[in-house]
Amino acid sequence: MIEIARGNGPLVLGLPHTGTEIPADCMARLNDRGRAIADTDWHIDRLYAGLIPDVTTVRTTVHRYVIDVNRDPSGHSLYPGQNTTGLCPLTDFDGHPLYLAGLAPDAAETTRRRALYHAPYHAALAAELDRVRAQHGFAILYDCHSIRSHIPFLFDGTLPDFNIGTNDGATCAPGIADAVQRICAGAVGYTSVMNGRFKGGWTTRHYGRPTEGLHAIQMELAQSTYMHESPPWDFADARAGRLRPHLKTILETLSDWRPQ
Repeated sequence: MIEIARGNGPLVLGLPHTGTEIPADCMARLNDRGRAIADTDWHIDRLYAGLIPDVTTVRTTVHRYVIDVNRDPSGHSLYPGQNTTGLCPLTDFDGHPLYLAGLAPDAAETTRRRALYHAPYHAALAAELDRVRAQHGFAILYDCHSIRSHIPFLFDGTLPDFNIGTNDGATCAPGIADAVQRICAGAVGYTSVMNGRFKGGWTTRHYGRPTEGLHAIQMELAQSTYMHESPPWDFADARAGRLRPHLKTILETLSDWRPQ
């Protein structure tokens, strides 16, 4: 359920939404739309694999429709007043119901899933960040995400290619955010934004405590940059091949960063 690869560098990659596993008891509640698991961060683990050595990764294999480990466990919305999906999503990114009539998770079921799937992921992530911080005096969490570039229910128009989130500068040292922003802005043929529609999810906001030596930054990639944005959601080798060098530069830069 939780996959951990330990490295000795200061960088930890979070992979909260690449999992596609849905336990049978949860699957039985979903309608056909839910079972299609369209809102997956498809291939993100593959996209980042092997870019740099000695990096730590923490991944859950469970799909976000079971429980979204990048949501506040209290259920509080990260984006008040905007369309979004919740801790145990009831709709997909297009606003359509995921569950068969009468089978959506209630409070008790949400509590059960939080204990089984949300808490173990964050226990593992927190442990790795603490381990890395003890080794280096600081740790950087780079939270890896992707999403379709056109989702009218969630945002207008076309999403930029690189969507960098630091909760308006609160979750990491300015030098970290500035370095990532410069790399993305300098990537020819790509668009980027800092703290636009996606400012960083609960993971980034929860762990990003720069004064304690914990820095966090989220990267939400438009899926059009590396894959086909419709079923069967194929990986696009040529697109990914153009993108990966820029991601490699980001990870290398963060790995070399040191507090001033």
